[in-house]
Amino acid sequence: MSGGSLISGRYALEDRLGSGGMSNVYRGTDRVLERTVAVKLLAEHLSDDEKFVARFRREALAVAKLVHPNIVQVYDTGVDAGRHYIVMEYVEGHSGAQILHRLGSLDPDTVVDIGVQACAGLDHAHRQGIIHRDVKPGNLMVIGGPTTDGDEMSVKLADFGIARATEQTRLTQAGSVVGTAAYLSPEQSRGEEATPGSDVYALGVVTYQLLTGRLPYEGSSLAELAIRRENERPLPPTAYNRDVPDALSAVVLRSLEADPLDRYTDARGFSEGLLDGQAGRGPAETEATRVMGISGPADPPTEATRRIQTTPLPPLPTPRSDPRTPPRGVITPSKRRGRRNWGRIFAVLLLICLIAALIAAVVLLATDPKGEISRVIADTVQHQIDGIRKLIEQHTQGR
Repeated sequence: MSGGSLISGRYALEDRLGSGGMSNVYRGTDRVLERTVAVKLLAEHLSDDEKFVARFRREALAVAKLVHPNIVQVYDTGVDAGRHYIVMEYVEGHSGAQILHRLGSLDPDTVVDIGVQACAGLDHAHRQGIIHRDVKPGNLMVIGGPTTDGDEMSVKLADFGIARATEQTRLTQAGSVVGTAAYLSPEQSRGEEATPGSDVYALGVVTYQLLTGRLPYEGSSLAELAIRRENERPLPPTAYNRDVPDALSAVVLRSLEADPLDRYTDARGFSEGLLDGQAGRGPAETEATRVMGISGPADPPTEATRRIQTTPLPPLPTPRSDPRTPPRGVITPSKRRGRRNWGRIFAVLLLICLIAALIAAVVLLATDPKGEISRVIADTVQHQIDGIRKLIEQHTQGR
């Protein structure tokens, strides 16, 4: 479709702003309200699916109720000559994908600002029961900031609702998974229902990418990405960008945890984590550690903890002789080896004595019916065994 077309006798289409497998987006003019808008026309293969169209319209109406400074506002939705469309707020800025293509990565403070504003939009939507399901750089619109000369930056999330409508169409039933694979949470990859934590994971991937210029996991297919997520852990952002504070790096890694309980469970928690990381405070305890009663690395010390940390421990005993000599009672490796060696010698000697005693007993029993000589020999053998044992004990104690 070329510019100059009129939709529903109201929206005049102008130049195309972008295109994808699901839709084409045009800048347009609302002739009734005399304002610039963005008009998204759905692809024909989606428009032909009646079930999808019904779900899409229902989702679009729900999203239209989301009024928030960090969400692209949906104004209208409808169909004209078989063309299904959405009319949205026109945002004159750049997408996160365009910024990455142009700059590669951003400074940590700017990334935190983008992440916190995106979290605010997600938190508002989640409280209304709406999950985005397709958070990625292309759906983050940035006005001002890194693409301008010091203008105040604002961030808006786009494309709410479309992912949910598409999830339930024949595309999903045929085995496809909606959304860009690199940003899908592990649970979405397994076909499970998306949650607010799923959006947090996707935003964590975006944050990682904005800090480092690369994805935490890379693969040529969803299956390869899933395998890597199960068997590998991403390198911390500090490995690629030394300007990233260690605490912020730890916060981002927590947002990428495969287990939702180990991740930030909602957008507000992730927002607070980003601000803490920027200030040098690491991530607080996870849901799993709270259940288990284990404190996380960033928990503030309690009074008991502070007392334990400040109470001096008794000094270790210091030998008065050669400092290389270990304290009495300490078993060193050399002592262990010495005891093992003497133990082996004792066992061999004892075996020899027993064999000798057995032979002597057999001979004496045959030649000494009264057993007088046998008793003398037996007492002598036992005496020798006791002497060997004492010798071994003396040597082992002296080592």
